[in-house]
Amino acid sequence: MDEKISLQAVEEYSVAFSSKIADEYFAQHQKISGGDILKLCQTKQINLFVLRELLKAWKQETAKYKSPFFNYETKDVQDSLTQFQNALSNNISIARDHFLPLLKRGVSLTVYLVLNPYDFYSDTLGKHGNGIVKVSELKDEIKYIKINYRPLEKLVEKLEEKKLESISGNEAFALLDQILEVVNFTPEDVEPYIQQLSAVVPLEVKSLYEGKGKPIEPILKRQNITRPIVNEQLQKEPIATVADGFQKISDLKNRLTINQKFMFTKMLFNGDFDLFNDTVTKIDSLVSLDEATSYLDSHYSNWDRESEEYEEFIEMVTKRFA
Repeated sequence: MDEKISLQAVEEYSVAFSSKIADEYFAQHQKISGGDILKLCQTKQINLFVLRELLKAWKQETAKYKSPFFNYETKDVQDSLTQFQNALSNNISIARDHFLPLLKRGVSLTVYLVLNPYDFYSDTLGKHGNGIVKVSELKDEIKYIKINYRPLEKLVEKLEEKKLESISGNEAFALLDQILEVVNFTPEDVEPYIQQLSAVVPLEVKSLYEGKGKPIEPILKRQNITRPIVNEQLQKEPIATVADGFQKISDLKNRLTINQKFMFTKMLFNGDFDLFNDTVTKIDSLVSLDEATSYLDSHYSNWDRESEEYEEFIEMVTKRFA
């Protein structure tokens, strides 16, 4: 059964790591350039995620270019904006205070991608608005991913082969499930990346999981770093984990990892992701464990009650109503 990464622990480590890197660099420089960003950290993925954040900032800026008097959609204007972007990319200059949040974000995403690529995929596909994944946007995002990137790369290839401009999140999950099976995907070994990160700030992997290991607070104290303010929603509603036993979870649909979704879809729902999704939605609409159990017994009496997949699914359903 999958354990959930503690977002707070990842946040704290990212603060410690990015602060140390920034302190060392900005002790000798007033601002950082694009070239220096690319070679800032030994873990190159961090640098690439920082650049991706800058690209997002650029897109947010260009999205403001709207006018009742001028047509910004013409080819000439778009070509000029592209040239302007290229010129800006060669003239990146960021002070420490503005750079630090970008670096912290890059560290957080890298740790998440290394330790839990399946949930990283889930977040990547699920964050697009209105449940729709735009192929062009997804393609732009994964250009900056160099760790555990192959499944997402194959997904874009498949979508382009189908000549699709967009796809629903559910369809994207189902297609990614097929890709993971075909390519026999195995996540990269985490140890080399942990060693690279630990060379800057010591990292014990188990400390990043809910209910596991020692807190990262001592790291913050050694580095003289202030504990970050964690998202209020995260503080109010911590992610459920195996260590929680049968502590009640607010809903089933949003608490399953992408790995669990793929496993349950394949082993319990004969590969039908829509059927899996409809069943989980139905269970979340019920008011008691008895109702949920009765529903599953009447609709899925053919399930193997001795299988690990069944036991894990029922445990999650139980935690939903416990």
